[in-house]
Amino acid sequence: RAALDALERDESPAASVYRARALRGAADVYALELGDARRAVDVYRELIRRCPEAPDTLEGRVRLASLLHHRLRDTRGAIAELTEALARNPPQSAELAYEVATLYFELQDYSQAELEAAKVVQKYEASAFVDDALYLRGQALALLDGRRPDAERVFLELADRFPDSSLRPHALTELGRLLEEQGHAERAIEAWVQALAQHPSPGMLQANITRVRKRLHATTPTNVGDAVSAFDWNVPGALPQKLPPPAKTSAEAVGGTKEEAEEEARQPPEAAPSPPPPSAPAEVQP
Repeated sequence: RAALDALERDESPAASVYRARALRGAADVYALELGDARRAVDVYRELIRRCPEAPDTLEGRVRLASLLHHRLRDTRGAIAELTEALARNPPQSAELAYEVATLYFELQDYSQAELEAAKVVQKYEASAFVDDALYLRGQALALLDGRRPDAERVFLELADRFPDSSLRPHALTELGRLLEEQGHAERAIEAWVQALAQHPSPGMLQANITRVRKRLHATTPTNVGDAVSAFDWNVPGALPQKLPPPAKTSAEAVGGTKEEAEEEARQPPEAAPSPPPPSAPAEVQP
């Protein structure tokens, strides 16, 4: 405060720099040393109002946003300060943009969180926050009506683009969960198997795989295509079913006796008698 009082009537460029430093220093002391969050907020805002373009002001906005979010639970106020900081294109833009997306997710504004996360992926594609933004975007999409297929694609993109990311097994886990909920049990198991090697809790994943496999085994009929199994004809206590009669031999088909049919069956195919030709119609006498 003494420094600010000494600089009160000094309008030189150097005085502007020192004024910003003094205001930021006072705000930091209130926030970090004295624990007076509301007084710190007042001084950070005074810094922004009196020295909007000073280098210390940019960092002051970021610290103000953190104070509003964590100490005063003013999440929308924090978003506003971070958005103003981003408008000045700071070096840590990717990190601040990702933080804005997380704050919208915390507010359960999943649509805006998805949009902000997509901006990080598109605008800061070379940053270290792209895989984080993809994971956050997938989570937001999964919570929006009708957007689960988009969430699956985003989780799969993360897994493909960042094979060494610590978030890859978590993305595959979420992908498997979404697939299972939509009835694609086999694909869910495939996603979980891919995640096993990197996941910090492989036992949980293995339990999921075992559970879904047991359900598949219990709900998939055995001997598919076998009429006896399908109709339970071989189950003790089942009602007897009349099987279709065996096909007639060629001898029986033309009116032959059972003995002639048995004789035909003992002969080689080329020796079996040919059925007699049909009789010619009787001539009608005038």
